[in-house]
Amino acid sequence: QVQLVESGGALVQTGESLRLSCAASGFPFGGYAMSWYRQAAGREREFVSRIGPQRFAEYSDSVKGRFAVGRDNAVNTVYLQMNNLKPYDTAVYYCNVGYRGRAYWGQGTQVTVSS
Repeated sequence: QVQLVESGGALVQTGESLRLSCAASGFPFGGYAMSWYRQAAGREREFVSRIGPQRFAEYSDSVKGRFAVGRDNAVNTVYLQMNNLKPYDTAVYYCNVGYRGRAYWGQGTQVTVSS
């Protein structure tokens, strides 16, 4: 079965960096786009970034220029490098894939940015 396991979340200060990882299994990873979403307390889940099988990357306007998404197909892992973090980046970050008509999510990893 499809499994997505995020890691790397932490408590950091404004301006610092973090790298999140999402280890995937249960589907042919290299052939699928992988996405990152986030959900802040009391708010709806929002799109952050996506990387396609050919490594074409997309970003939300709020993170463009600060975040970078990458993937390593050899180890079935997608990454999110987050630089110059702001307090409004505080959220639970989720990994996502659409496979055979269904959306799969990881359990999430908490990122907290203190001012």
